[in-house]
Amino acid sequence: MGVAFVRTIILYVVLIIAIRLMGKRQIGELAPSELVVAVLMSELAAVPMQDLGTPLLYGVIPIFTLMCLTLFMSTGMMKSLRFRSLMCGRPSILMQSGRIIQSEMRRNRVSIDELIEELRGQNITDLSTVQYAILETNGKLSAMLYPEFQPSTKKDAGVNEQSKGLPIILINDGATLEENRQIVGVDRSWVEDNLRRHGIDNRKKVFLMIVDECRNVYCQPKEENA
Repeated sequence: MGVAFVRTIILYVVLIIAIRLMGKRQIGELAPSELVVAVLMSELAAVPMQDLGTPLLYGVIPIFTLMCLTLFMSTGMMKSLRFRSLMCGRPSILMQSGRIIQSEMRRNRVSIDELIEELRGQNITDLSTVQYAILETNGKLSAMLYPEFQPSTKKDAGVNEQSKGLPIILINDGATLEENRQIVGVDRSWVEDNLRRHGIDNRKKVFLMIVDECRNVYCQPKEENA
């Protein structure tokens, strides 16, 4: 039992390292080659976990081989547009000027129901307002409306508003993140003063405290029964 436990931990760490080296991607953003590698890695790790008679290296070596192959292919796709097109395909225009391009729909095997469902997911119900609908290489649909149908912004209305910048967490579940405090450029007394303004006398009672570049503070205390 102890051997199986240790082998599982080793393979788990190996998979985490391999996936981290492959880059930050969500499942829906994986290229076909990357998705195949992810599936193969899980299968390769499962065999040594279940069969204690299989040497651990029989799982570790293929995993790192696939990882190296993926990194090699990723480098090739960055340097060669032709190779990237071969491995990932190209975006397909499914709609243009409010009209559905039926040949592209058939080529990508996308049904009308699927197209309308994707548009509804982007709050688009009138197909005549769509200037372009593009099926990206990761399978997602990008829809661009005609300018007159696009949501207006504050700039369009002539409203100038200063950006608040990136919100940074100062306190997370009672723990002060000192590195983030230094990034924001505030001292401990500033933090304590703002906690008192929110009726909190101890940072340990804080569930979340966030500060943006304009020094706007969001502070939420812990629930008493938490």
